[in-house]
Amino acid sequence: MAVPPRVLITSSAADHLGVLQQRHGPVMFHQSGGCCDGSSPMCYPDGDFIVGERDVLLGMLDVTDERQPDGVPVWISGPQFDAWQHTQLVIDLVAGRGGGFSLEAPDGVRFLSRGRAFSEAETAALAQVPAITGVERERGVPPPGPRGAVVAQAADVCPVPNR
Repeated sequence: MAVPPRVLITSSAADHLGVLQQRHGPVMFHQSGGCCDGSSPMCYPDGDFIVGERDVLLGMLDVTDERQPDGVPVWISGPQFDAWQHTQLVIDLVAGRGGGFSLEAPDGVRFLSRGRAFSEAETAALAQVPAITGVERERGVPPPGPRGAVVAQAADVCPVPNR
């Protein structure tokens, strides 16, 4: 089985991320376990948020522009990764104003993390790809796994159960 990406982004979130890239240049995400029960990934100008030694690079989103040809990095705090390592993160965009210092806050929208549990086969494949921490990335270790693709809607990969 091919290694699945640990992070994906919906088309609406990718479109807005493109607007933010045009406005602010290269950007990054950081998913912490602090506020909002860890459901709000924060978007910052790349380099404005200091990645910690234990932060884990989930992957690079396949949302590029000429200033960010390698994609958009998505980091997660080490303790949050420990809890979510068996979950594919899907970054979505919803109406409403979120808290914090995320770049989309003034635009009346906010990024929202959704998740899908990896299958046993996916988990086994991911076990072959070591997580990259902030320290390792600083030393030049390349991003892990495939780049995170753009999906039409979160429900395409995170189905909502029938009620």
